[in-house]
Amino acid sequence: MSSLKGMNAIITGSAKRIGRHLAICLAQEGVNLALHYNSSEKEAKELEEILKNYPIKTTLIKQDLNVTNAGETIFKSAIDKLGEIDILINNASIFPEHSIKKFSHEDLITSLNIHAWAPLQLARCLHSQCKKGIIINILDTRLWDYDPKHASYYLGKQLLRHITRILAVEFAPEIRVNAVAPGLILPPPGETEEYLKKMSKTNPLQTFGDENDVSDAVIFLLKAKFVTGQVIFVDGGRFLLGSANDGII
Repeated sequence: MSSLKGMNAIITGSAKRIGRHLAICLAQEGVNLALHYNSSEKEAKELEEILKNYPIKTTLIKQDLNVTNAGETIFKSAIDKLGEIDILINNASIFPEHSIKKFSHEDLITSLNIHAWAPLQLARCLHSQCKKGIIINILDTRLWDYDPKHASYYLGKQLLRHITRILAVEFAPEIRVNAVAPGLILPPPGETEEYLKKMSKTNPLQTFGDENDVSDAVIFLLKAKFVTGQVIFVDGGRFLLGSANDGII
């Protein structure tokens, strides 16, 4: 598999959770990083300190994705600091809890901006460089059935799912576009590992994963030169069963 050393990457939502882990894994591969964050400044600066242990360039980019030109702003800043971008990982996400009957117009627009419009805008910017590139979108195994408790999140991520497929065709052959769909990897904010243990019965492997499982899939897709338009499920087979299997997604 090819080396990623010396490439330049943007990771959205990089300060915490899966985004943070991906940043460290790419740093270990020798990738220079533009680390996007919004409200998690403390965590972003802590990550920046950790990455000083690696012989790479890093830059922090603070930006609210819920604005019209967020993607263009992030991309321009990244190029100014790192040069042309090779890799885009659209990881940033919000996860509000509400049903299809409850969310507001503002809730939906916010979800679409963060989960679909900003990633699409960033992808367009990458394509406009007219050079080879790689896009990885972080999806969710829930998209292959239904998540009634997080309706606006579900709709926003569903649009990103379709954008992934469309861009894989539209941006070929210069840019490969793939996705990773995690399942039980980290507990939701406020929950503990007990949540993961409780939910482990909802997938065929009867267990849960961790951030390394996600980063392994991402690194594979970054290096797999003959793969595009694919989704790797990192979910213990959960996507095969549908929501009827558990009743508590």
